[in-house]
Amino acid sequence: MAKIVKVIELLTQSEKSWEDAAQNAVTEASKTVRNIRSIYIKEFEAAVENGKITQYRINAKIAFEFEHPE
Repeated sequence: MAKIVKVIELLTQSEKSWEDAAQNAVTEASKTVRNIRSIYIKEFEAAVENGKITQYRINAKIAFEFEHPE
């Protein structure tokens, strides 16, 4: 049987880095989605206050393998 991959889109942020924001996306998606196979970062954004980055934000696509009922 052919594998089916589904993609969901998430917006997430971190005070540390874009990498941490990406991990946050995977961690949150893992709470309700199984078989995550990849993450694609679509957009990067940062919030700035007083000349310093305060929030690293990403728009990410999470791909996971869809389970077929047996």
